[in-house]
Amino acid sequence: MANAREILSRMKSVQDTRKITNAMYLISSTKMKKSRKLLDETEPYFYTLQDLIRRILRHMPEVEHRYFDSRSSKSGKERVRGLIVITGDKGLAGAYNHNVLKIAHEWMQQYENNRLYVVGELGRQYFASRHVPVDEQFHYTVQNPTMHRARLISSRVLEEYETGNLDEVWILYTQMVNSMAMEAQLEPLLPLKREDFGQISIPADIIQEEMQMVPSPEAVMDHVVPNYVTGFIFGALVESFCSEQNARMMAMQSASDNASALLNDLSIEYNRVRQAAITQEITEVIGGAKAQKKKHNR
Repeated sequence: MANAREILSRMKSVQDTRKITNAMYLISSTKMKKSRKLLDETEPYFYTLQDLIRRILRHMPEVEHRYFDSRSSKSGKERVRGLIVITGDKGLAGAYNHNVLKIAHEWMQQYENNRLYVVGELGRQYFASRHVPVDEQFHYTVQNPTMHRARLISSRVLEEYETGNLDEVWILYTQMVNSMAMEAQLEPLLPLKREDFGQISIPADIIQEEMQMVPSPEAVMDHVVPNYVTGFIFGALVESFCSEQNARMMAMQSASDNASALLNDLSIEYNRVRQAAITQEITEVIGGAKAQKKKHNR
């Protein structure tokens, strides 16, 4: 059994660790609230862009555009697929990064011609350790999701898609369902599908307005779709960042609870050791007193 000094030293170490985990919990909570507020403020703009694409396709269904070109002439083996993988830059977030990387690994095994665009330091290290080539690593983007950084990612994949280097673009991110549940989402980003924009119900009393697009519907699409893709990527960045902070909050809360439980056990053990030491000292005093009494009686 450890002595009292060793137990006190361990208790102090656990208390210091609990202070760190509590601080990390509060920091993650603040970051998550800030990011959710940012997403709530920008979502209406991108929902409007999505609705605008619906309106264009509804009024002009005959419009053809490269962003809707599925390139069906290419077979499955010939198609080049790009995947944007959003991971974290730091650990201590439970299974957050593991879930994303597991799905990315399974996705890569299904297709032959793959190109990776990794967001997050842990993702880069994961693929580097397995000697998987990464076309581009966007450094430290996940720690501070902004529209500028989302535009950098979207401009790169749009350029690759427009030049024909990519036939499909997918994005893998983590969506926060609620404060207790997070799910890794794998969704196609390009080409756009008309049916995804066709599910809209229009009330009977709404007048179908006429639309005039200058200089042409294709030119309008050239401007709207890149902004829509940028908005989708920005939303994925913020959702992933919020999920990471929420996962870290849960991990730090669990660590703090475990530290409290460990402190309680150590406190009980310390009291037992201290009580045993006091009992031993009393026994020694009583024994010494009895020995002195016997010596005195002689």
